[in-house]
Amino acid sequence: MNWITNSVLPKIKALVQPREVPENFWTKCPNCGEMIFHRQLEDNLQVCPKCNYHLKLGARARLEFLFAPSTLHMIELERQKSSDPLKFKDLKKYSDRLKDARAKTKQDDAIVIAKGKIDGHSTIAAVFSFEFMGGSMGVAVGDAILKSAELAVSEKAPLIIFPSSGGARMQEGILSLMQLPRTVIATQIVKEAGLPLIIVLTNPTTGGVTASFAMLGDIHIAEPGAIIGFAGKRVIQETIRESLPEDFQSAEYLLDHGMIDMVVDRHSMKEKISGILSILLDHRTNK
Repeated sequence: MNWITNSVLPKIKALVQPREVPENFWTKCPNCGEMIFHRQLEDNLQVCPKCNYHLKLGARARLEFLFAPSTLHMIELERQKSSDPLKFKDLKKYSDRLKDARAKTKQDDAIVIAKGKIDGHSTIAAVFSFEFMGGSMGVAVGDAILKSAELAVSEKAPLIIFPSSGGARMQEGILSLMQLPRTVIATQIVKEAGLPLIIVLTNPTTGGVTASFAMLGDIHIAEPGAIIGFAGKRVIQETIRESLPEDFQSAEYLLDHGMIDMVVDRHSMKEKISGILSILLDHRTNK
């Protein structure tokens, strides 16, 4: 019986035992509950094929969709890595949180900058990464937005910013709050140069990011269902002691109330931005 025990039984067990499937092979849609195979989700730009819910799209994937592949050029920043000036510690040291976020995202901080062409239009883009500490805005992010504005002016190119953020980075305290006026200055630099500034609001865009540059563009586009606001809905309800509409702070709610210009499906975003750039740049040329 030894040959059966030692040879045959292990092979039978290997056949009948369920194989472990990596968790990241399937994603459950937060809206409809549909289980989506990761390749299908990637091919569909992280949009649920059943209900059209827009999941978070990585910064690199967004840039690769936006720009013609042969023209995409990532911009290295002189000061991209956040320091820990306050030696901040909650349940974990801030320096350790930064290390973990960098290992997870392969990015130095919560934003990346690139230049490239959108249907022939040379453009600068700054894209937030929510996966990096909730896309929170610290000194490095403020530096990056200011740098993207200066680059747009030097290249005489429009600037597009894709915020996705919970707001200011509390671990950097007042230094984080200082980025609000700095990013406002960045928007002014672009406008004074007569260059288009387009803000594409993605889910979520909240807190200090909304209170600064994110609502100061020439054109404001939002992805469907994106949550856009300053304080959270629950906080507001508890403060004013009143119920708020079900779709309060959604992109569609803001559109109905004149706070943004349009809501555009992710698949149509490149085409829509290209059309806007054609109009704005032609107008600038003919002035």
